[in-house]
Amino acid sequence: MARVVLVGNLVQLADGVAEFDLAASSVKHLFELLSERHPALSRHLEEGVAVAIDGQIYQDTLLEPIEPDSEVFVIPQIAGGAAGSARPPLLRAAPPEPA
Repeated sequence: MARVVLVGNLVQLADGVAEFDLAASSVKHLFELLSERHPALSRHLEEGVAVAIDGQIYQDTLLEPIEPDSEVFVIPQIAGGAAGSARPPLLRAAPPEPA
């Protein structure tokens, strides 16, 4: 069975369980198994996560095969800034004090 590791907030959605041994034949099958065990994960898996299989990162690749001895990491999306969002001012170094 493949060793599956959830990363970040996905662990909380899986009731605090970060690692599983699952007999998944593809990324799609893996998502189905995870959703059955932890329905709270389903929406996040559908919206998009990155999947690393044996060190290679894949995105939107549901048919990517998973071997029985694979190590699979499921990585949540990282939110980016929105256009027009307020940003804090850049920090500047204070001018040197006079001697």
